[in-house]
This record gives sequence, structure tokens and C-alpha cells, in this order.
Amino acid sequence: MEPVGERGEGWFTSLYATHYPDIVRYGLRRLPDVDAATELAQDVFVVVWRRRSEVPERALPWLYGVARHVVANRWRHRRATPALLPLAEADQVPARIIEPDALVPVLDLRRALDELPEVDQEILRLVGWEDLSVADAAAALGCSRSAAAVRLFRARRRLRAALATHMSLDGTRPVSADV
Repeated sequence: MEPVGERGEGWFTSLYATHYPDIVRYGLRRLPDVDAATELAQDVFVVVWRRRSEVPERALPWLYGVARHVVANRWRHRRATPALLPLAEADQVPARIIEPDALVPVLDLRRALDELPEVDQEILRLVGWEDLSVADAAAALGCSRSAAAVRLFRARRRLRAALATHMSLDGTRPVSADV
């Protein structure tokens, strides 16, 4: 039995069971397939085990930060950073389930998001998809809460502007951007 406060196997197993699905979802939204997302999660938890003394009590934002660095390191290693990051199938709306007219705003949003710089995409993903607070997004990005709030404000403004350029199918009205 490990002492209370000890970061041994029991602590790691609990953290893994709690946050493994979150890290896989993070990977699915940024990597090309499920295998890459699960490999990312495995790599993140290898880092967690090695750096367990550094893991804060509220671990999820820290884990997202590690995942972000692992993805960036892979891109650097391959020396081919993609201009656009594909979204996971889970984030794509299947056309057979939704009426075509309802799909247009989703496609407009995807196009507009793809036009933004990666730093804007990441803060919007962390807050919108990963459902982090600004403070937690700041921890994941390795910046101050104020810097994250400014990044989010600017990213939302740029997303609204990009959405305004994408017209609906009838070509008469821009799609609103309540992000």
C-alpha cells in the first residue's frame, strides 16, 4: 500500500482511468486517425509517469499542455507541419442524418476555422471542444490567464470575420458566429 500523497501506481492508474478518454478525444480532433490519437494518449501518460512529481492537482489542463507539446514535437520531427489540421470524424456532421440546409453553417464554420492561424484554432478548440475555462486553457497553453483571455477574444473576433466572408447557400446572408 502506498502512503497518502504518494504518486505511485495507484495514483497513476486513477489519473489514467479518469483522463485517458479526454486525451484520446483531444488527439482525435487534431490527428488523422484513431491510432494516432491513442498513440498520443499513450505518449502523454509516459510523460505523466516520468514527471509525476510535477503533475498539478487539477491535472487535465496540464495533460492537454503535454499533449500539445507531443503533437508539436511529432510535426517538427516529420519536418512537415500541415497547414490545416484535419478534424476527427467525431467532429464532422454526417450528411445523411442532417438536412443539407442545416449542414451549411457547419461547413462554413469549418472553413472559417481552417482559415485561422493555428494559435487561434487551438484556443478556440480548448475552450469550445475541450470545454476548458480560460484559466485551464492558459495552463494547457503555458501562458497567463490574461494572455489566454486576450488570445480567445482575438480568436473569436477573427473567427467572426472569417465567418462573415462565408455566405450561406442562397448567397444573400452571412452565417452568424456565436462562438
